[in-house]
Amino acid sequence: MSEQIAKPEKPETAVEEHHGTEHDSAEQDSAEHDSAEHDEELRLRFPGDRRAQAGASMSAGAMLRRLPHLVRRAMTLAWAADRTSTALLLVCQALAGVFGALALYATTGTLNALLVPGPVTGHLRTAAPSLLLLTVSAALRAVLGIAVVSLSGRVSPRITREAELALIAAGCAAELKAYDEPAYNEQWEAADRGASTTPDLLSNAQDVIASTVSLAAAAGVLATLHPWLVPLLLLGSVPTAVAAVRTARIHYLAAVTTNEDRGALRVYRWFLIDKTRADQVRSDQVTPFLMAKYRRAEAKIVAATDRATREAAKVSLLAALGTGAGSALIWGTLLYLVASGRIDLAAAGTATFALRTASSGLQGLVGNGARLYRMGLYLDDYFTFLDEAGGHRISRGHRVPAAPRLVEVTDLGHAYPGEQQEPALRGVSMTLREGEVVAVIGQNGSGKSTLLKLLSGLYLPQTGRITWDGVPVEELDAEGMWSRVARVPQEFARWPLGAAENIHLGHLTDQVMADVERAAARTGFDEIVDRLRSGWRTLLAQGWWGGAELSGGGWQRAAVARALYRTARCPGLLILDEPTSDLDPRAEHRILHALRALAPGRITLLVTHNIANAASLGVRPVAVAGCSG
Repeated sequence: MSEQIAKPEKPETAVEEHHGTEHDSAEQDSAEHDSAEHDEELRLRFPGDRRAQAGASMSAGAMLRRLPHLVRRAMTLAWAADRTSTALLLVCQALAGVFGALALYATTGTLNALLVPGPVTGHLRTAAPSLLLLTVSAALRAVLGIAVVSLSGRVSPRITREAELALIAAGCAAELKAYDEPAYNEQWEAADRGASTTPDLLSNAQDVIASTVSLAAAAGVLATLHPWLVPLLLLGSVPTAVAAVRTARIHYLAAVTTNEDRGALRVYRWFLIDKTRADQVRSDQVTPFLMAKYRRAEAKIVAATDRATREAAKVSLLAALGTGAGSALIWGTLLYLVASGRIDLAAAGTATFALRTASSGLQGLVGNGARLYRMGLYLDDYFTFLDEAGGHRISRGHRVPAAPRLVEVTDLGHAYPGEQQEPALRGVSMTLREGEVVAVIGQNGSGKSTLLKLLSGLYLPQTGRITWDGVPVEELDAEGMWSRVARVPQEFARWPLGAAENIHLGHLTDQVMADVERAAARTGFDEIVDRLRSGWRTLLAQGWWGGAELSGGGWQRAAVARALYRTARCPGLLILDEPTSDLDPRAEHRILHALRALAPGRITLLVTHNIANAASLGVRPVAVAGCSG
C-alpha cells in the first residue's frame, strides 16, 4: 500500500534566537496558532450525511407523527429481548391507568359525601366505599409502579446486549474496504451511539406510554365534569410542547455540528494513551503538541455547546411564560364554572386533582416524547447500519471453492480512498500454481500487502481480475473462500486468549491438541509454551489477572503456527507477509523449511527481504511490478 501524505507548502521564515521572555512566548503561541490554521486537520465529513437536515426538520408535528412508530420500535426491541417481561410491563402500565381513573372518580364520591350539611360520622359512613376504592387504587398503583421498575430493569440490559450483538454482527458483515472509507467509520460511530440509546429508548417509551395512559384517564374524568376543561388543558400545554421540541432540535444540531471535533478528540486521546505508542509519546515529547490540538478541538465543542445552552434557555423561558399564562387561564375557567354554578364544589375538587394529574401526564408526554424523538434520530443511524452494514454489506457469489490449483492475476489495480492517494497497485499480472512457494519481492510501499489481501479475497479487484481455477473471485462465496486461506499479516493479532486458543481460534478438529502441537513444533512455539506457567492453558493477555506476555518473536511464532494449523486442516492459499521479521536466523530457517515441507497441496506466498535464504529453498521470486512507490 502506498502511503503518501501531501502537505501544504510553508513559506520560508527566518529563525531568530529568543531568550524565553513572556513576549517571545506569546509570539510563539500566536505563530503556532497561525500555522495550525493552514495545516490540514482531522475531518470526518462524508457525502450523504443527512443528520443535519433531519435535525433541522424537527418540529412538534413531526414528533407527534413519529411517536407511535418510535414507541412501537422500542416495544419491538423489548419483545425480541424478553417477551414475557415486556407483556407484563404493558399490562402493568394499562392497569396503572385504570386504577388512576378509579381513584379520581372515588375522589368525587368522597367529596360529595363530605361536602354536605350534617354530622361528620354520617358523612364518613357515606364516604367509606369511595375512600376504600381510593385507598385500594392508590395502593395498587404503587405496587404496579414497583413492578414496572423491576420489569424495566430486567428488560433494558437484554435490549442493550441484543443491540450490541446485532451491531457487531453487521460490522463483521461489511467488506474490508469499508474500513478505508471515512464515511463507514463515522456511520459505525453513529450506529454505536444509536445502540447505546436502546436502554433509554425503552425507558422513555415506557414513560411516554405511562404519561399517555395517565393523561387519558384524567382527561376522561375532566370530560365528564365539564367539556371546557379538556381543550383548555391541551391549549395550556402547547408552549411546553413547542419548547421541548425546539430545545431537542438545538441540542441535536449542536451535537451534529461538533461531530468532526469530537471525532478528532477520540483520535488524539487514543494516540496519547494507547500502549503501543506510550514509549514514543514520552521519548518524542509529543504530549504538549497533541494536547494543544486536543484543547483547540475541545474549545470548539465548548463554544458550540454554550451557544446551544443559551438558545435553549431562551426558548425555555418563553415557554415557561406561556405555560404560566395557560395555567392562569385554566384555573380562572375553573373558578368561573364554580361561581356560575355550572359545577359543584365536589366536582371542582375532583377537577383540581384531575387537572394536576392531566398536566403532569401531558408534561411527561411532551418531555419524554421530545427525548424519545431525539433518540429516534440516533436509532435511525443504528437500524440503517444494520440494514446496510454502512453500505458495504458483503454480497458476492455462492460458489464454495475447493483448494485452488491455479490462481491467475491479470492487469490488477487497486487504489485506496483519498484525493491525495496514488494507486497502491497498477497493472500487476502473475500466475500461481499448486505446490509452489513464491517469494513476493518489492520495495517498501510497493503494494505487496495490498496484493496479498486481494489474493486472499479480503479486497475485490477494482480493475483487472483474479481467478481461482478460472472462476473470478467475485463469484465465490466469501466465507468459503476465506476457509481456504491461511495468512500471517505484518500486524498480526495478539488475541487475549489461552495459548492453545491462540492457535486454533475455535476452529476445532477431532484431534485438536495434536494438530495444535504439530503446528507449534514447526515454528518453535511449543518451546515457548513449555516455559509458560500453565502450558497451553496459559492466558496470553498481559495486564489481566494471571495473564502472561510473550516477546515479539514469541508472538510471531504463534502467528505462524496459527496459519500452519489452519492450512493443515483446510489447504488452499498460505500467505505470509514478512513472517520472520522478529526472529533470529535459526528460527527463520526453521520456519522456511516448514513452508517447503507443507508446499504440496497448496499455494504458498511469502513476502521476505531475506532473498538469499529464500532462494536456498528453491523459492520462486516474483517482483511486484507496476506499483506506486
